[in-house]
Formats: sequence, C-alpha cells, structure tokens
Amino acid sequence: MRVALLMGGISREREISLKSGERVRKALEKLGYDYVAFDVKEDFLEKISILKEFDVVFNVLHGKFGEDGSLQSILDFLGVRYTGSDAFSSMVCFDKLLTYRFLKDFVKIPTFTEINKPLGSSPVGYPCVVKPRREGSSIGVFICETEEEFQKAVEEDLRRYGSVIVQEYVPGREITVSIIETEKGFEVLPLLELRPKKRRFYDFIAKYTKGETEFLLPAPLEPQEVELIKRASLSAFVEAGCRGFGRVDGIFYNGDFYFLEINTVPGLTELSDLPASAKAAGIEFEELIDIVIRSAFLKGE
Repeated sequence: MRVALLMGGISREREISLKSGERVRKALEKLGYDYVAFDVKEDFLEKISILKEFDVVFNVLHGKFGEDGSLQSILDFLGVRYTGSDAFSSMVCFDKLLTYRFLKDFVKIPTFTEINKPLGSSPVGYPCVVKPRREGSSIGVFICETEEEFQKAVEEDLRRYGSVIVQEYVPGREITVSIIETEKGFEVLPLLELRPKKRRFYDFIAKYTKGETEFLLPAPLEPQEVELIKRASLSAFVEAGCRGFGRVDGIFYNGDFYFLEINTVPGLTELSDLPASAKAAGIEFEELIDIVIRSAFLKGE
C-alpha cells in the first residue's frame, strides 16, 4: 500500500504539523509502509494531482486548508482516499459557530454569540472567552475579566482573524476525549484531564511546551461521570459526521460536560493528547497510526 503523508501546511500551526508529521513518518517507516512525505507549502496545489498515484493520504495538516474541508474537497474530486473526516464534517468542525449551531441540540454548549465589529462590553457577561471563529491550537483565545480586557481581545482577534466568538466562561476541569474508528466501530479512549501549571487554561504554550501541563490519565472521575462525558463526546462526534479519529474538548463542571470543540486532525506529537490516551488504552503509537490508515478504508461501508 502506498501512503502519501501530508505535513507542514500554510496555517499558523505549520510547525506543530511538521512535528506531528515527522513522528508519523517514523511510524510508517517502522510499519513497513511504502510512503512519500510531502512538506505542503503554498505551491502544493500546482502538483496535488500526484496524490492520485497513492492508495491513501495520511493528513496531518493542522489548521486552515488541511483541517477546514478544503483539502478534503480536493481529494474527493481526485477520487483519493484519506484519513479522518470528510469535507463537510471538517468544514463544520473547523468553524466554531457552525459547530455550535449544528450540535446545540445534542450537547451542552456554553452561551455564545458571534461578533464582527468592536463592542464596548461582553454580551455574555464576565468572565468571558474571546476566540477566533476559525482557528485551532487555542490560537487567539483570551479569557476576559473586565471591559478593558474584552475590548482589547476583540480588537486583536477581529484584526487578525475577521470573525470572533464571544462565549460564557465555564470554570471547571478541562477534559479531552479521544476517539478512534476500527472495524468494530468507534472507540472512546481513556479520558485525559489537563491541568496547566502556570497558564490560566490549556493554551498554545501549555499544549506544546514540555512541563507546562500536568496530564491526569485516566482523568480522576467517578464511573458515572466518565460515562456521561464519553456519551456526550461520542454523540457530538457522530452527529457531526466525523470519521477515522479525532478529539473532543470540553469542561466538566458541576456534574455536566460543556462541549467546546472537535478536532478532526488532532496533534500526533510527543506531547499530543490523542497518542497519550491511546497508550493508556494499550495502543502503542505505531499501532495507532495503522488503525488510522485502516479507518480510511471504512468510509463508504
């Protein structure tokens, strides 16, 4: 089987994608796959038809183009199999406003609104969360306690990203739920609780800097709490039409799980959450990569 590994990309998450891709490349090597690794840059579209020569594309392009449905639409047009979710689900999950509107009847979601121009005060009260409508890795996310902080965060995110989500801040425990797909169906891996040591929340620095976060795996929860979180996360994943593998992030507070987002191309670095949860389930990294590749052939069945 010939595998095309796509890494790098043109988003702000390029460096993380390269780290994910290099780790996947080593796994493909160990597994004995016939593969070619592509460092995707601005000119990649000029030669993208070369992907028709491969049996499957392993996509580790985080952020725009690789995770927002654009790449998936092109691969569908070319008739090429690929890992992860399809174009529609990728588009929905990358756009937080679409995700919330799409899933509001299936999971608990903190109160939210979209804004496209500066505001004097938060429409959801304080503290609140300000974040770009379309970004990953907690890029551009602010927790605001005052009008001054709110105005500054909104101004910065509008300038950089164009469209902003303002959301009620829910205190509580940050939980990430990893899901994989096998021939037997979807499997929810052990829950991971994230406790940043210095940062207020699990932001870009806490995610990708060694020693910045305490990882509690499995998360210290009661059995009924674990079941509630797993059920809610799987419901969101399935209702959004996600496939292959992914990660659902949320906050556990006062007996409820508040959904935040679905990551359809989750990180696969040494510090990433999904590989850690897989290992806790007895799945080593190479086996995880093999499972993800095989899942690409389940779509349409």
